[in-house]
Amino acid sequence: MKIKGKKFVSCIGMLTIALGTYAQDSGVKGHISLTLDKAIEIALAENPTIKVADKEIQLKQVADKEAWQNLLPTLDAGFALSHSIKVAAIKTQMGEFKMGQDGSTTATGSLTLNLPLFAPAVYQNMKLTKEDIQLAQEKARSSRLDLINQVTKAYYSALLSQDSYTVMQKSYKIAKDNADLAKAKYEVGSISEYDKISADVQARGMNSNLVNAKTGVTLSMLQLKVLMGVTADVDITINDSLKRYENSLTLPRTTNEEDNLSGNTALRQLDMNMSLLQRSRKIMNTSFMPTLALQLQGQYLSYSNQNWNFLNYKYSPAATLAISLSVPIFHASNWTKLKSNKIQIEQLEDTRANTQRQLTLAVESYKENMASSIVQVESNREAVLQADKAVKISSKRYEVGAGTIFELNQTETAYTQSELTYVQSIYNYLSNKADLEYTLGRETYIK
Repeated sequence: MKIKGKKFVSCIGMLTIALGTYAQDSGVKGHISLTLDKAIEIALAENPTIKVADKEIQLKQVADKEAWQNLLPTLDAGFALSHSIKVAAIKTQMGEFKMGQDGSTTATGSLTLNLPLFAPAVYQNMKLTKEDIQLAQEKARSSRLDLINQVTKAYYSALLSQDSYTVMQKSYKIAKDNADLAKAKYEVGSISEYDKISADVQARGMNSNLVNAKTGVTLSMLQLKVLMGVTADVDITINDSLKRYENSLTLPRTTNEEDNLSGNTALRQLDMNMSLLQRSRKIMNTSFMPTLALQLQGQYLSYSNQNWNFLNYKYSPAATLAISLSVPIFHASNWTKLKSNKIQIEQLEDTRANTQRQLTLAVESYKENMASSIVQVESNREAVLQADKAVKISSKRYEVGAGTIFELNQTETAYTQSELTYVQSIYNYLSNKADLEYTLGRETYIK
């Protein structure tokens, strides 16, 4: 990957801004000698997305308490003053009867107790909120799985950058030594100026690749810091290499994917959303059911007072007890809501079927890529050995005058490419393994 000039500065700037945004309250300071386990541990503790997901669970738990509290009795107190400027009158053949006294004040103090006796919608809402908590917990699990996947791949990407930089350092040293040898031979007149220039150009080209590789290390480290949720001033070193994982590359097991995908967070969330839709349908069905409530009300009343000093009024007590039964007869919108809910359930069923097909194909793709990477690693390992041997032979041949500068440059380039391809094939295996673990919903990672 080649990043130069403004493009490099832009990438550094964006990653630095991201670090400032996501990790300004990070508790991680100083220097960290990083391993994959440590990177994931810090990310799960410091990354803001995990904290947000945990807060969402707390909100759902509060909503659950609110749901069952609707079954508790409610107690309300009230006080009202009503001043009659002119009261109404009833006129009959026997005369006119006033409904009170003009210019008088009425005071009413009340205490009302309401208690639901049968509220089917509340019962279903209580079950709905518990299922909603489970969905929030699964979303939090999904955030953790996604973060583990991203951190794991970013860690391997950092290793790839470091290993590529090491390869470039070694290649540059070989090219520089050859360029020095060519210069010395040119000065004594044993080779042409063309050979000297070719060797120098080869060394300068390797130096340019070395600078690009160093840039790649810087960017990969910044990306890892962003995902870990630490600030840019935290110093990170990784004493690890992709080559260390070569002996852990194994063919993936072939098992029943239907069972394996039971841990996939996307399918689990779809199943939970289906359960919520079905629960919502039951809540809608309660719109056709009666509700029963009890109300106890106590009042102190004072009529026809000529002043506003309610503390001196003469009050008389009153109390009422009411049991109310509400029976829905016809509400057209209830049927429309049920129809909409049915369509939503059918949509979700189709979405789940399609998602499962795609995930099954993805799992097979990851397994095929892992198997292919294992073969490539074995082949590339042998290619590195052969290329290293070719470099040594061509260097000796050129040193004694039996080889050409073209042959020397060609073997150097082949060696560099074989080394890079070798570490890339290990990275490809590990990256596919991480994606496979995420797709299957496994909260484990390669150690």
